[in-house]
Amino acid sequence: MALQVGDEAPDFELKDNHGRTVRLSDFRGEKNVVLLFYPFAFTGVCTGELCELRDNLPQFTDRDTQLLAVSNDSMHTLRVFGEQEGLEYPLLSDFWPHGNVSRAYGVFDEDKGCAVRGTFILDKTGTVRWTVVNGLPDARDLTEYVKALDTL
Repeated sequence: MALQVGDEAPDFELKDNHGRTVRLSDFRGEKNVVLLFYPFAFTGVCTGELCELRDNLPQFTDRDTQLLAVSNDSMHTLRVFGEQEGLEYPLLSDFWPHGNVSRAYGVFDEDKGCAVRGTFILDKTGTVRWTVVNGLPDARDLTEYVKALDTL
């Protein structure tokens, strides 16, 4: 089951698309976090969602918020994907151990071997303040993220 509002977000350490280590705890006390899990780079719905976020990034940065996108793709795949789509926010690889962070957040689909579309908005203390989990084919609504951030 996915994390719920009021839960403390599990800390993690993952490599981004440039090989840098990103720790969730590095943002505690500093920024809100939109933690977005998505199934696979280069797929239609995922590419559409991540490019919409790219095109609306100021709606997050202007709200003192860090956007982190997590998939079970390799760091190398994410590097090419990020460059191809011009994605300027961290794309984190939950590749190995495969899906450990996705499992910790309750959004790993064991049958498909990937994360479903889970989004968690975390406040500066690392507490989940809003969440939505969609199935693999169902895109999320960016305007809902912004509304949730405005309540923090």
